[in-house]
Amino acid sequence: MTPVEVTFAVDGPEGAPTVVLSNSLGSTPAMWDPQFPALASRLQVVRYDHRGHGRSPVPPGPYELADLGADIIAMLDRLSLERVHWCGLSLGGMVGMWMAINAPERIDRLVLCCTSARLGPPQMWVDRAATVRAHGVEAIADAGIERWLSPGFIEREPEVAAGIRAMLAATPAEGYAACCGVIERMDQVPQLGEIRAPTLVVAAAEDPATPPEHGELIARSVPGARLEIVRGVRHLATIEQPEAMTELILGHLAA
Repeated sequence: MTPVEVTFAVDGPEGAPTVVLSNSLGSTPAMWDPQFPALASRLQVVRYDHRGHGRSPVPPGPYELADLGADIIAMLDRLSLERVHWCGLSLGGMVGMWMAINAPERIDRLVLCCTSARLGPPQMWVDRAATVRAHGVEAIADAGIERWLSPGFIEREPEVAAGIRAMLAATPAEGYAACCGVIERMDQVPQLGEIRAPTLVVAAAEDPATPPEHGELIARSVPGARLEIVRGVRHLATIEQPEAMTELILGHLAA
């Protein structure tokens, strides 16, 4: 398990508590743009690209969740950050759970948005990875946006939706496919009870990618976790309900 030197950016007041923002499969830190100004006014904010995404290296697969976690530990070591808050959506939440279970001394408070500890069926991820390797991420971009954004939002905000689709389609095929394999093989449900970080779980009521019952399972299993459900939005709740998500995230991290 050789860590990859992922690409990152650090913003916000020096000496303030640090939050790491971790992206979904097929996205870049742009998915946090609505939250960034408020977070960076109070916290030091680290944004990064998963391996195989954005400007980070794209090593050949397979990848495992432990590989993505090892990349983060190496990043935190390079930044001399011993302990951070974590806010992750979808794949970013999966990495956050891994960190809280396997490197608990590095995680202070935890926000898990629109995510899952076990997201099957596995064959779905096998098939999606095969499609992407054969035809590129463009081949699944339309279906991806339908899972990410509600029809009403796409109609109201066509330029924003087009930008999100372009972000997804630009993901390197091997990076996307190899991260599909991460999710295919992931099962963190048995370890959720080991998490000791104060945890907020946020689910989106209309999310077809990680339906609310996935968040409910995490919240039931992590000791002391709190569940919030955001209504009327799909998977990218940070984009569809930016003010509500920013309030929830800041409220938990400042508690």
